[in-house]
Amino acid sequence: MDISYVSTTEGAFLLNISTGRLRFLLNSGRVIGAKKVKRLWRIPLNQRGMPEITPARRGPEPTWNKNQRTANTFIHVLRKTIDYNRDNGTSYPAVAVKVGGRKDYCHAVKIRGNCQIVYQPHKPNRSQAGGARLWIEVEPENIVERVYFSDGDYGPPPEVVQQRAKQKKSKG
Repeated sequence: MDISYVSTTEGAFLLNISTGRLRFLLNSGRVIGAKKVKRLWRIPLNQRGMPEITPARRGPEPTWNKNQRTANTFIHVLRKTIDYNRDNGTSYPAVAVKVGGRKDYCHAVKIRGNCQIVYQPHKPNRSQAGGARLWIEVEPENIVERVYFSDGDYGPPPEVVQQRAKQKKSKG
């Protein structure tokens, strides 16, 4: 039987926790079979395709994802961010990856498995894709690895920051 390994980013995505929390678990020795190779962690997956975490002795029951994902993954290319980066010489992430209610921003994605590109110019997907007319849809059993450039700007793109500021003003 061949054991497959994932990075901290992929492992955090599978467990539905932050990469910082996963690094804490790795440094505490609570991820079963994890090895550090130079500066990178290699995390093995169990037969269900999930990293295994040993339970803590105290505290509340952990809330990380123990089962396979059930929601489709939606991937968007953020056109406004691409324009902003070009005009201002920045490198904000221009790819949004949405699974359920969680949205991550990254510079590139690697899709392992089947996916489809959907274009609906007259019927935007408002339920999952936020009103997008073009998106990539990935089935739940397929892994979507997020890639970040080492010299990139991190955090949400400027258009998202501006939207959040507008929403705060309207509520306040």
